[in-house]
Amino acid sequence: MSQYKTPLFSGLLAHAKKDPVQFHIPGHKKGAGIDPEFRDYIGDNALAIDLINIGPLDDLHQPKGIIKEAQDLAAEAFGADRTFFSVQGTSGAIMTMVMAVCGPGDKIIVPRNVHKSVMSAIVFSGATPIFIHPEIDENLGISHGITTESVSKALELHPDAKGVLVINPTYFGVSADLKSIVEIAHSYNVPVLVDEAHGVHIHFHDELPLSAMQAGADLAATSVHKLGGSMTQSSILNMKGNLVSAKRVQSILSMLTTTSTSYLLLASLDVARKRLATEGKELIQKTIDLAQSIRRRINEIDRLYCVGEEILETKAAHDYDPTKLIISVKELGMNGFDVENWLREHHNIEVEMSDLYNILCIVTPGDSEREADILVTALAELASERKGNTEKLETQVLLPDIPVLSLTPRDAFYADTELVPFDESEGRIIAEFIMVYPPGIPIFIPGEIITGENLRYIKTNMEAGLPVQGPEDYDFKYLRVIEEHKAIR
Repeated sequence: MSQYKTPLFSGLLAHAKKDPVQFHIPGHKKGAGIDPEFRDYIGDNALAIDLINIGPLDDLHQPKGIIKEAQDLAAEAFGADRTFFSVQGTSGAIMTMVMAVCGPGDKIIVPRNVHKSVMSAIVFSGATPIFIHPEIDENLGISHGITTESVSKALELHPDAKGVLVINPTYFGVSADLKSIVEIAHSYNVPVLVDEAHGVHIHFHDELPLSAMQAGADLAATSVHKLGGSMTQSSILNMKGNLVSAKRVQSILSMLTTTSTSYLLLASLDVARKRLATEGKELIQKTIDLAQSIRRRINEIDRLYCVGEEILETKAAHDYDPTKLIISVKELGMNGFDVENWLREHHNIEVEMSDLYNILCIVTPGDSEREADILVTALAELASERKGNTEKLETQVLLPDIPVLSLTPRDAFYADTELVPFDESEGRIIAEFIMVYPPGIPIFIPGEIITGENLRYIKTNMEAGLPVQGPEDYDFKYLRVIEEHKAIR
C-alpha cells in the first residue's frame, strides 16, 4: 500500500468536484444555508466537504470503501492489525477499549492517574477497578507511570483480571517499560490496553519511547489530533493480536459513536497519517531539536528548571519524550497556575497545563524558532521580575492516597444519593467524580469512602486556582454521597 495515498480525503474532493444537488443533511448545503460571517471565516472548501455517510462516501459504522481503505493504510503505518477511526476523540476510543474486555463484575487493573474516560467506561461496563499506585516524582510533585513490579504483583493477586490498562507515555511524556509489562500480562493471557493519547508521534522516530504497537500491546487509543496534525476530536484505535475480538471492538465503538460522523475529522486523520508515515521522522527530528534547544535555554535562566533525561533515574521512567517541556517554577515563589496566567496576560502565551509546581509546554512540527524565542524571552523576563523574591515553594507531594472502594463505581453512580456539606462529608461514600482537569486524574470516583486527606487536597488545589472539576455543586459547598438508610424507630 502506498502511504502517499489519501483515499478518504481524495474521495471527498472528487465528490465535491462533481457538485451534486444535495437533498440530504447537513442542512447548510455546502455553506449556502449557514451564517454568512461564519462561512466567510471557515471558507467554502471546508463546508463543501462537511458531508454525511451517503453511498459514495462509505460509512464509519460499517466501512467497506474509502474509509476502510484509509483505516487499512493507518494500520500499516502504525504497525497494527486493525485500525479504527474515532470522531469521539481518544475518550471514545479509551471507553471502547475498556468496554471491549470488561462486563459487570469484571476486574480491570489500572493506574490511579488514569483519564476520566477510563472511569466513565468502568461505570458503563460495571467493572471493578484494581488500582496501581503510579510512581511519584518527589521533586516535581507529579505522577509517572507504573512499574513492571507493580503489574506483576497486581496480576499475582488478581489473575482473573480482564485487562491491564497502561498510560504510555504519560501527560508529561514519561514512558514505562511497556514491552516488559506486555510480556508479563500476556503470560497470564490478559490483554494490555494503552492510553496513548499523548504519543501518536512516538511510533515514527527511533529516539522516542516504544509505541504501543511496537511493544506488542493489544489495543491502543491514540490521539492523532494532539500531536499528529489532525483536527481536534479525531483519534484512532489501533489493535493487534487475537486476545480481543475485532468484531466486538467495532460493535462497541459503533455504539459510542454518532451516526452523523464528521467527514472533516475523518479526512484530517487520513492526511495526518500520510504525513506521519512519509515525513514523520524528519518532522519529528526537527521538533526534538527545537525542544532540546528550548530546554537548554530555559535551564540557563536563574531559578527555572526544565526536565531532561535525568528523569530516567526512577523505576517508572523507562524513557521520556523530549518534546514535552516540564518546567519547574517553584523556585520563583509562584505556583504553576500563576505562571500560566502571567504568561497569558503579559505575552499572550498559552501553555498546555499547569499544576502546583510546574507548567507544561508541548513542542510539535507546528512550532518554529519564533515561538521558541517568545517563550524563552517571556520566562527570562518573569525570572528577572522575581529576582528580589527569595521565597521558594517547597514541594510537598500532595497526591492523595487512594480511598477505599466500598461499592463498584456503577452501583454507586446509580444509587440513591443526597447532598451533604463538603466539610461534613468525611467517611461517606461519594457518588460523583472529582478530578483535577487537565489532565483529568480522579481524586474521587463513585463508590469510594471520602477521606479527610483527599478533602484537604481538593482545598489546596482550589486555593491555588487549579481547575478541580466534577461535582454537581461547582462551588464545592456540597458533595453528592450515597444516601444512608437509618433504622426506622
